[in-house]
This record gives sequence, structure tokens and C-alpha cells, in this order.
Amino acid sequence: MTERERLLRRLSSYDFAVNELHIYLDTHPDDTSAADALAYYESKADTLRKEFESKFGPLTSMNETGNRWAWISDPWPWDRQED
Repeated sequence: MTERERLLRRLSSYDFAVNELHIYLDTHPDDTSAADALAYYESKADTLRKEFESKFGPLTSMNETGNRWAWISDPWPWDRQED
């Protein structure tokens, strides 16, 4: 597994946890341990997303740099030399 794939899998798991915790908190808004877990996973996902984007480019066309066209910059994903 390449570093890119490893980072994407970790990010996907953090994003999954964030989504599930949001759903849970919709019906259990007073659960402070779930709210703490949500903040933890949001922070982890944000950190990992920044790491991924610094190494491999933006994940979406709406990145935080404000350059909405950055995602079309070379190299394209299939042009990258994998480890």
C-alpha cells in the first residue's frame, strides 16, 4: 500500500467517525463524551487532510487556499510515480 492510499484510508475512517457522531448527536445532544469524541475526530481529520493535501494536492475542487483551480495542476493522479 502506498503512502497516498494509507493516508486516504485513515482520513476516510476519521471522516466516517465524524459523520456517525454527528448523526448520534442529533438524537443525543447532551452526550458530552460524544461531543468530545466529535471534536477529537474532527481535529484528527483536519490535520490528516492538510498533510495529504500538502503531499498529494487538494482532495476537492474547494480547497482552503482559495485557488479553486488548484486541483487541475500537474501532475494528474495517474501521472504520479508511486512508491
